[in-house]
Amino acid sequence: MQHYIIQIIVFQLIFLLVYELLLKKETFFTYNRVYLLITPVIAILLPLLKIPLLQSALPAETFTMLPEVLIGGGGEVQTGLSSGSVAPEADQTINWWLLAYGAGFLFSLGIFFHKFRVLKQLFSHEPVLKTGEMKIIEVPGSTIACTFYNTVFLGSELSEKEREQILSHELVHVRQRHTLDLLFFEFLKIIFWFNPLIYIYQSRISTIHEFLADAGVIKNVEKRTYFEQLLNSAFSTEDISFINQFFNHSLIKKRIVMLQKNKSKSTSKFKFLIILPLMLAMLTYVACSSGKSVSSTQAPPPPPAAPGTTVTVTETIEVDENLPIPFAVVEQVPVFPGCENLATSKEQKECMSNKITDFVSRNFNTNLGKELGVTGINRIYVKFKVSKDGEVTSVESRAPHPKLGAEAERVINILPNMEPAVHNGEEVAILYSLPIVFNVPEPEPEKESKEGQN
Repeated sequence: MQHYIIQIIVFQLIFLLVYELLLKKETFFTYNRVYLLITPVIAILLPLLKIPLLQSALPAETFTMLPEVLIGGGGEVQTGLSSGSVAPEADQTINWWLLAYGAGFLFSLGIFFHKFRVLKQLFSHEPVLKTGEMKIIEVPGSTIACTFYNTVFLGSELSEKEREQILSHELVHVRQRHTLDLLFFEFLKIIFWFNPLIYIYQSRISTIHEFLADAGVIKNVEKRTYFEQLLNSAFSTEDISFINQFFNHSLIKKRIVMLQKNKSKSTSKFKFLIILPLMLAMLTYVACSSGKSVSSTQAPPPPPAAPGTTVTVTETIEVDENLPIPFAVVEQVPVFPGCENLATSKEQKECMSNKITDFVSRNFNTNLGKELGVTGINRIYVKFKVSKDGEVTSVESRAPHPKLGAEAERVINILPNMEPAVHNGEEVAILYSLPIVFNVPEPEPEKESKEGQN
């Protein structure tokens, strides 16, 4: 999930940079509006798309996965759990990330409903005009001028000349349903409250709305007269991000500059085609990036660990999240010594899983728990590569204690050489991730001496 969220943010950032550098200053307001509406959605969908043609173009270092095996003290074995499963105690830990997301979601939802409460106060005033196309509500003692869907709010302190031009402007907002765009981004802000780019998107499209409305007004009003009215009018706004505000002083200068700007050349529309190679590059990245694991067939149970200590060996190799099954990644998985005579790749993979689990269980120094004074569940993560030559290389570890990590690296480094994996007729490297859960039970309390008791 974290990888997916990072992809969304990076893709949206790229699309925004293209807009800021190439499209922002163009007068193709309708095209810019469409661009700002579809690119955040494209960024959300692209990481989920599965393109077989791109998936088949694998990088030199290919990823696949092996099943996990849980080895319990005393010989009890559980298999077939999903990748990354740990002992039952670990399942009771609190998911702080989910709690943080939920808190942010509720806070964003609260802000949204607060804005609606403010909007409801504006609707409490009686409308002064209703037509089939729009409704006008006058706000007493105010110079406000804004629109929500098909309702225009006008302050009673506005002059007749101001009202005339404002209504022409706000009518464009009504006809083009600009409020729906802003509500769409309000929805995204609630779901992706942690993503600052959504707020930037909403700000940019709000500016485009004003440009579109101004362009509609100057078809019937002289430009200079219109922007002079913009400068001379009093400002009064409401802090509601999903209404279109006429007197938004932070946009006045931009609107006047855009009103005076010559129309962009038709050839400039070709700039929008840059979205096509961008999407192709993003799809290629998604197809070649590593993601979540995919379960495979279960392996037969390995030998039990030393009595009194539980070693959970979860053998996985990270797999591209868009590939349907691990066997689609490589034609021939690495062959562990002793598995050469098996007929199918599936059998060889199960054999390799058993061999690695057996090897780690027999060679891992389970006395380290007592020596280091550690108890409970200790997670050790080891990454290593089976190279194109079949050698185990690039061993790295992460553990709660340096000596536990060093022990895991020692065991992996003495794994025997294997026959390398083969894909498209070529020998390829495979990157393995090997989580080990080292469970050391708490020492039993010493029995109280009964001497001296009657």
